[in-house]
Amino acid sequence: MARVAAKKSAVGLTPPPLLPVPQLERLLSAGMERGADFAEVYVERTVTTAVTLEENKIKSAQSGLQQGVGVRVVSGAKVGYAYSDDLDDEALLRAARTAAMIAQGTGSEKSFNVARAPLPMFYRVQQSLKDIEVARKADLVVRANKAAHLYDKRIKQVVATYADSTKRVMVANTEGHLAVDTQDLCRLSVHVVAEGRGKDGKPERRTGFYGGGGRVPFSHFDTFTPEMVAHEAARQAIAVLGAVDARAGQQTVVLAPGWSGILLHEAVGHGLEADFIRKGTSLFAGKLGQQVASNLVTVIDDGTMANSRGSLNVDDEGNAPEFKVLIERGVLKGYMYDALNAKLMGGRSTGSGRRESFKHMPMPRMTNTYLAPGDSTPEEILKGVDKGIYCAHFGGGQVDITNGNFVFEVNEAYEIEKGKMGRPLKGVTLIGVGPEALKNVSQVGNDPMPDPGLGTCGKDGQSVPVGVGLPTLRIDNMTVGGTKV
Repeated sequence: MARVAAKKSAVGLTPPPLLPVPQLERLLSAGMERGADFAEVYVERTVTTAVTLEENKIKSAQSGLQQGVGVRVVSGAKVGYAYSDDLDDEALLRAARTAAMIAQGTGSEKSFNVARAPLPMFYRVQQSLKDIEVARKADLVVRANKAAHLYDKRIKQVVATYADSTKRVMVANTEGHLAVDTQDLCRLSVHVVAEGRGKDGKPERRTGFYGGGGRVPFSHFDTFTPEMVAHEAARQAIAVLGAVDARAGQQTVVLAPGWSGILLHEAVGHGLEADFIRKGTSLFAGKLGQQVASNLVTVIDDGTMANSRGSLNVDDEGNAPEFKVLIERGVLKGYMYDALNAKLMGGRSTGSGRRESFKHMPMPRMTNTYLAPGDSTPEEILKGVDKGIYCAHFGGGQVDITNGNFVFEVNEAYEIEKGKMGRPLKGVTLIGVGPEALKNVSQVGNDPMPDPGLGTCGKDGQSVPVGVGLPTLRIDNMTVGGTKV
C-alpha cells in the first residue's frame, strides 16, 4: 500500500495528492459493497486559461478550475457510474455507493489496497502552464492579430485564441493500481477572413485557419510564433481568393502532408475503436487478418509520441499508452481497446481508455493516429497526376461508423494539370467510404508529417485532444463534390 507525501524534486515542489490514498481505498470498498467485478476511482483537478481577441481587441480572458471524482463499478456487462464535484468524504461515498447500486453485483464488501507504479514520461513541462502570467498569454493573440492584418490589406477580420489547461489526475482501481499524472496542454489558433473579388468581379470572402501546440512548455511559442501562425492563416485565405468552381465526379486526389490526416482519423480510425467492434456496428468488425486497404497503407495509433497533443503518460483508466499498428500493409492487425471492452471481448487494454473529465465514463479513443511513410517523393506523386485535385488544407468532416461513408470539406484546394498545380478551387468536398478510399491509395510519400497540434475529437458527447498525421498521399477514383459537372 503506497503513501504519497509532498517532497522536493528537480522541478520544484511536488504537490500533495488530490485525495489521500486511504480515502481512495475506502471509495473502492464502497463501490464494491454490493459485489462487483471491478471498481475504479478517477480524481481530477484542472486549471484552464482562455484568451480570445476579436475585432482588434481582447474580448475575453478567462481562468477556471474544475475538480471532482468519478466512480465506476463494473459487474459483467453492467456499468454503474456516478461523480461528485464535492470532495467531502460523505459526498464521495454517496457517489461510490450510487455507482455500486447501478451495477448491482452480488457479494460482500472487501478492503482494497492500491500501490503507485512508476509511469513513462512522454512529456514533462518544467513550468506548469497554469503558472504563466495571463498577460504573456494575451500578448500572443495581440501579436497574431497584428501580423495577420499586416500580411495583406485584404485581411478584414481576425479571431485569435490561446487556450491551455493543467490537469492533475489520480486513477485507482480494485486491481491494486494507482496512477498519478500531470497533463499540461496548450494551443494557439488564428482564424481570418479575407475580402476580394472573384473571377466575375463580384465581391467574395474566403477564410483561413491555422494553429497548434501540444503537451509543451510555453516557450514552444518562441519558435512556433504567433506571427508564423497568423501568416499561414492569412496565406490560406488570400490564396483562394478568385478560386474557380471545382468539377464534380471521380478524380485523382493528392492530399498534402500533416493535417490531412484528419481524413484518416475520421474515415478509418473511429471504426477501429473496440466499442464499435464489440457491438458489430463498425465496418471493420470481424475482419482481423483480412486485406482492408492497399498494401501501401500502414495505419498506426501511438499514444507515446513525445509532447504530442494526443499523447498520454497514462490513459484515463490508469493503463500505459501504446504504439499500436492497426493496419499493416493493408491487412487489419488490431483494434483500440479500453479495459472494459477488452475484458468483454477477451482481449487486453491497449491504453486507449479516454474520457473528457471526471463527469464522463472512459471509452476507447484514438491518441495520435497517422499513416506510415512510403517510398515516393512528393514531387513524383504530383508529377504522375495528369488531371486531379491537390487538397492543401482540410476543414470539417463527418463519418458514419456503420458503413464508413464520409464527407469532408477542403478549404484550400488546387487543380492539377499535367503534373503541375494550377488554379485554386472552391466548393471542394471529398465523398467516399473509408476502406474503399484506402484500397485506392496508389502512392504514399516519404515525407511523414504530424499535424501542428490542432485536433480535438468528439465522440458520444465527449471531446478529447488528439493528433493526426500523413505523408503526401495519392488516392485514385475519389468522388469529389463540386459545383461543376
